Amino acid sequence: MGLINPEFQTLPELFSSVFSHFRGQSDKSPIARKINGTYQSISYDSLEEDYRHLAAYLKTHGIEKDDRVAILSENRPGWYLADMAILSLGAIDVPLYPSLPPNQIEYILKNSGAKGVIVSNMLQLGKILSIWQNLDDLTLVIVMNKLEEPIEDVIDLTRAKTEGTQLLQEKPWLLDGIKTDPDDIATIIYTSGTTGLPKGVMLTHKNICENVKSCSSVIRIDESDNCLSFLPLSHAYERTGGYYLMFACGAQIFLCESVETISLNISESRPTLIFTVPRLFDRMKTSILKTATSEGGVKQKIFFWAIRTGEKYHKQLEEGKVSKLVGIQHELADKLVYSKIRKKFGGQLRYFVSGGAALPLKIGEFFQSLEITILEGFGLTETSPVTHINRPEKVKFGTVGPAVKNVQVRIAEDGEILLKGPNIMKGYWKDEAATADVIRDGWFYSGDIGEIDADGYLKITDRKKHIIVTSGGKNIAPLPIENLILDSPFVDQAMIVGEKRPFLIALIVPDFAKLTEYAAEHNIQANSNRKLIDNKEIVQIYEKLLRSLSRQLATHEKVRKFLLVDEPFTLENELMTPTLKMKRKEIIKKYSPEIDNLYNALNMVYNTE
Repeated sequence: MGLINPEFQTLPELFSSVFSHFRGQSDKSPIARKINGTYQSISYDSLEEDYRHLAAYLKTHGIEKDDRVAILSENRPGWYLADMAILSLGAIDVPLYPSLPPNQIEYILKNSGAKGVIVSNMLQLGKILSIWQNLDDLTLVIVMNKLEEPIEDVIDLTRAKTEGTQLLQEKPWLLDGIKTDPDDIATIIYTSGTTGLPKGVMLTHKNICENVKSCSSVIRIDESDNCLSFLPLSHAYERTGGYYLMFACGAQIFLCESVETISLNISESRPTLIFTVPRLFDRMKTSILKTATSEGGVKQKIFFWAIRTGEKYHKQLEEGKVSKLVGIQHELADKLVYSKIRKKFGGQLRYFVSGGAALPLKIGEFFQSLEITILEGFGLTETSPVTHINRPEKVKFGTVGPAVKNVQVRIAEDGEILLKGPNIMKGYWKDEAATADVIRDGWFYSGDIGEIDADGYLKITDRKKHIIVTSGGKNIAPLPIENLILDSPFVDQAMIVGEKRPFLIALIVPDFAKLTEYAAEHNIQANSNRKLIDNKEIVQIYEKLLRSLSRQLATHEKVRKFLLVDEPFTLENELMTPTLKMKRKEIIKKYSPEIDNLYNALNMVYNTE
């Protein structure tokens, strides 16, 4: 069936058409969340009623068309409610990651001139209260959780909705006649600021609506579908794909409790689609392999035979003809192995959709060999966000697929990917210079380097700003080298360093679960991560790894030395963005003394040779 109403031009039109379609159908639900250990659905009627009541409250308390209202919350029903209420008034919402510290929240609220903010809980409210005195425009603060004790000038969501109910009873016409134009700004999304201050990306209703329509023509989604939502709604990828697209097609969204409970929530919600990032596949692959190897004996042999059979089957499929023998073996492998793994993902999964960062080729092939399809795509916040996605009928790992409908793409002389279409942002909020820098003659300069193959599939080779220029003037793309290192089961994260340096070194976060197993098998005594990576035998694993990789690399690409790091790069230690990309500058800053020591020691060796 696809889109319930393919004609919508704005997000309020999208919402109202879906609510009209499902009105009175109590067995249909857009959202389900966990209460007391079980998933419980929210009906379309109650969601529509709630958002209208909140909108009435916001309007009566001074929120008008084009005003900015921030949402500072984890994924929860209140997020959708706030978004719908704000947009229905023709106002602009400003999503904020709940992991942001007060000083960054202050910068965004000040820069956007936010008049209101809707926060999830007391922790987030505390951040707002600590900076409110510096925010002249902020007049309205709503907290989703119930307020146990009154706080001056703060109201909780339940009270706001109750007041909104009374307002609509007294003035049923209160929300009538609000007109939203497709070219009006719907949201200002601040980029995660891996370098410098974050910039506010202005996305219009047309930008987002056109992107939803383009995506719906690639992946067939209907009322029988559901997805598990765990990527932050503050990010354009989850918001367009995991929220607006699903809602527009009448599919149900299950809210994940936390990143730690993803496996459990998958088995409970039995999703047909999961929007995710490559980092999750690493964890899942490790978990699958760990289960297979821990059983040992015949079961282990059958598992690896099934993987090889899957690889053979898909290779022959690609070549156009599957031999009878391989076909029979593949059917058997499906009964013995693949079906059991699919059951762990709820048994209904049609596709994983991967975005936000590059999916390593070998990860895609590994899951394909288990009959689990990953559709890798590409896009940026500035492009609303999807510009490319692999097609279910033809997946090519190592690429992000062809462009979606309405998006034009070309490669500049220096390899930069240029994009054009109705999904390209209006510009950066209050930053004409930055806008002019990336939008020229109607083309958006993505900052990514890539190439297009004969089938029109785009391959991203690196970020332009991540290109390392050594002191010898060599330009090196770190991503392919990092992916080679990440292929090792002993590596959890890897980052290449070498800007203005004579050669490359790698920062490696080991897979400590794998290392601990190895240490136990080889009688290596170590009671902490630090002691593990200081052990000579352990260090030799990584020396051997880099030696073997050297054969695949040009001289200037070889990694001469490495630094083993005893704690992962995470959101908590602020070394990753909320979408799980490494903050390269922050990581280099944190480990600069160790990096300098490595280079100094190596320079002495190179200078004396």
